[in-house]
Amino acid sequence: MVFLDTNILLYAGSNDSEDKEKKGIASELIASLDFSISSQVIQEFISNALGKKSLGLGESNITALLASLDEEQVVPVTLDLIRRSVAIRHRFGISHWDSTIIAAARELGCHTLYSEGLNHGQDYDGVKVINPFV
Repeated sequence: MVFLDTNILLYAGSNDSEDKEKKGIASELIASLDFSISSQVIQEFISNALGKKSLGLGESNITALLASLDEEQVVPVTLDLIRRSVAIRHRFGISHWDSTIIAAARELGCHTLYSEGLNHGQDYDGVKVINPFV
């Protein structure tokens, strides 16, 4: 099982012509992989869908995403997960949001994290980042 960062979901749904190639890659990942996400990823998707008008996403996309996650594993962001993310943040010098994504992936036993926002190929204590757009 792999973990998907928010940007993968956003590209898959994007209607921005500049995202056409990334949309295809992200859509293929979602269709072909057994993946997990966190409640943070869902919240970030909703925030970006509503805030970045260039994506062409709206309430119907949010509703569709939520409906599609019924069969997927979604880890909640708990106080314990945040504590683990703080340790990861200190160790690797990354943002709080990125460290929380890594902590969630680790909690679910995911060894691969697909993300555009972290260092491609880096291993964060057993979670290797793959940027599918490289």
